Amino acid sequence: MTQTLPTQPPRTPPGRRPPADPGHPPAHRGLVGLAVRIVLLAVVDALAVYGLLALAAQHKWGMFGALLVGTVAVNVIYAGKRHVPAKYLAPGVALLLVYQVYVVFYTGFAAFTNYGDGHNSDKPDAVAAILAHSETRVPDSPVRPATVVARGDRVGLLVTLPDRGVRLGWAGHPLEPVADPVYDSVGRAVAAPGWHRLSYAQIASRQKEISELRVPASEDPNSGSLRTADGISAAAYRSTLDYDRGADTITDRSTGKVYRPTSDGVFAAADGTRLSPGWKVLVGLDNFEKILTDRDIRGPFLGVLVWTFVFAGISVAVPFAIGLVLAAVLDGKRLRGHRIYRSLIMLPYAFPAFLAALVWQGLLNTDYGYVNVSLLDGAHIPWLTDPWLARLSVLAVNVWISFPYMFLICTGALQAIPAEVTEAARIDGARRGQILRHIKLPLLLTAVTPMLIATFAFNFNNFNVIYMLTGGGPKDPDAPIEVGSTDLLISLVYKLAFGGSNRQYGMACAVSILIFVVVAAISVVGLRRSRAFEES
Repeated sequence: MTQTLPTQPPRTPPGRRPPADPGHPPAHRGLVGLAVRIVLLAVVDALAVYGLLALAAQHKWGMFGALLVGTVAVNVIYAGKRHVPAKYLAPGVALLLVYQVYVVFYTGFAAFTNYGDGHNSDKPDAVAAILAHSETRVPDSPVRPATVVARGDRVGLLVTLPDRGVRLGWAGHPLEPVADPVYDSVGRAVAAPGWHRLSYAQIASRQKEISELRVPASEDPNSGSLRTADGISAAAYRSTLDYDRGADTITDRSTGKVYRPTSDGVFAAADGTRLSPGWKVLVGLDNFEKILTDRDIRGPFLGVLVWTFVFAGISVAVPFAIGLVLAAVLDGKRLRGHRIYRSLIMLPYAFPAFLAALVWQGLLNTDYGYVNVSLLDGAHIPWLTDPWLARLSVLAVNVWISFPYMFLICTGALQAIPAEVTEAARIDGARRGQILRHIKLPLLLTAVTPMLIATFAFNFNNFNVIYMLTGGGPKDPDAPIEVGSTDLLISLVYKLAFGGSNRQYGMACAVSILIFVVVAAISVVGLRRSRAFEES
């Protein structure tokens, strides 16, 4: 029987350190990593606590719960040595939830509300705003000494009462007693803990903000407010309207008219008079119904919808045809200098699309554009201000931007076809045109159909070219909403949400959902047909 003797580790020569075991890093490295991890978690937890307190103060309990769950999950994942895959997946999942999932769900929710200008907040805020807008100076009300104070970016009023009592308040926060105020030589309160007095120059620089400052007298919205006109005194103001919390009505004291809440989030009187602002409420399918049935909106919407399909279809078909022809011509190596031609064709693709659109906007300018001044010998052609010429210009510019991409994918698809296939067809007597039509083209379409569908979806939402070249114009003066001749659905969404003075976020979200439904339906049908074509 053979006996195995224990092996001894090699001796380390004098004056040298023993080699480190790769499976067991030095202790100091582990301590440094642990310290860094603790510091990072402490920073994350501190920020999370700050966010939780802010959300709790605003009574946003849904976001409060989501942030709390996320904070606990981060600590569980990164505090220990387990869950190694989760340590790498967690950042991506968090960004996905915040920037994709949350946005999609919020868009879907907002589409069923009346969210927009005049309906931006909840009902208590709307009541407070209505009462504030109708406030007038209370006759014979005493003028109190007041000091304009600030804490950070927040401005407040420090009011001195006759009994030397001091009250402090700011916008949305009623007056409350102040402990340990600072008085000047005449007994006027000029500062409070955490608040400092604004100088005359600072008051002058923030004059509009201070003149609009309204400090509620109490939690009761009917109690009025204090305002300052000169920065050194404050007077009482009270609304001409009274809000009855029990009956949930607003009454005009001068006329006796009573306003009651309606289902669409406003206070309205029996004669149809409405008070502004309103508040957000669920309106169900009203936004979709309004888009599809309202005579004033349906016409412009259907016009934009048809133009969007035309724009997306032509922006796919024409660049694909140009790219396919150029790829077929330059497919072989018979043409001298084919590499130089390929490089030149790819030049438009090297410029960012928004930058190319801005350049073309200058080139197509009616008065001093290069196209009119130089190429057309000073002709006065309104390329971007005439409705039909603007559509033609948008299509031409988008084709110029898009065809190099189509040339690229067609070249790749043609070169991916096995040479044995074309060689066999050539031996069978097929001519070059027949090979291209009956062999290469079907194989190419099978390969590029998913890309064509994706390109159609991209051009269906091609906001850059429209916004940078024409801004959606020229504007349709007869449309009840802000819409132009070259507007796509996506630019219509932008104008509904952010253009003009009447922003309609709920309706914009509804149009976004319709865009998603249309693009998804076209993509599903196109992919099914491409599979059928591939199987055949």
